[in-house]
Amino acid sequence: MTKKYDIFLFDADNTLYDFNKAEANALKIMFDYCGFNYTKGILARYREISAPVWDSYEKNEISLEELQTLRFVRLFTDIGVFHDADDFNTRYLAELGKGAFLIDGALEICREISANNKQIFIITNGIQTTQKSKIKYSPIKDYITDFFVSEFVGHRKPERAYFEYVLSHIPQVEKDRILIVGDSLTADIAGGNNTGIDTCWFNEHECVNNTNIVPVYEIRALSQIQRFI
Repeated sequence: MTKKYDIFLFDADNTLYDFNKAEANALKIMFDYCGFNYTKGILARYREISAPVWDSYEKNEISLEELQTLRFVRLFTDIGVFHDADDFNTRYLAELGKGAFLIDGALEICREISANNKQIFIITNGIQTTQKSKIKYSPIKDYITDFFVSEFVGHRKPERAYFEYVLSHIPQVEKDRILIVGDSLTADIAGGNNTGIDTCWFNEHECVNNTNIVPVYEIRALSQIQRFI
């Protein structure tokens, strides 16, 4: 018999929201605004630069403020353009917050969870203003009970303190009635493992798990969450 859950803790970017699409859209808008030549190669290079910076943030090696500017400082240096990284980042985040594009099936699964009197909370390492804006512009906003952004919480996924904060601010149910759903092994799944909460790895692109981080469940599409409701 499939286990059922009452509370679903969803990661935001690339779990409910199509962050890749929003990121590409925001970066193009900003390059056009600055008068820089924009190509798909620029996007690819930005992602190569951004990924390890976010990894450093998750490992508590750099602050969120450092993360936000460092990625653009490195990008501009790499492609040989000049612009104030702080200014670019501020405008970029505003555009990113408007990109409330959803992953296929996100609206339907959120609607179904809510219709069954279960609750949805968003857990994210994203940036407070961006995530708040994204939820505001999103059609799933009416199904989200609350959201927890690491910047506001003061701790980040996968830290145990982050998840303990979340647990203290949601309805008091047994941990075995809570399911974490996310695309990141190192943030979402590791965080759940650290806290004793069941996890579901949203592996949409069928990536190989080369880590020692083991999720309880693995799905390819959000519609597969139906069996947990």
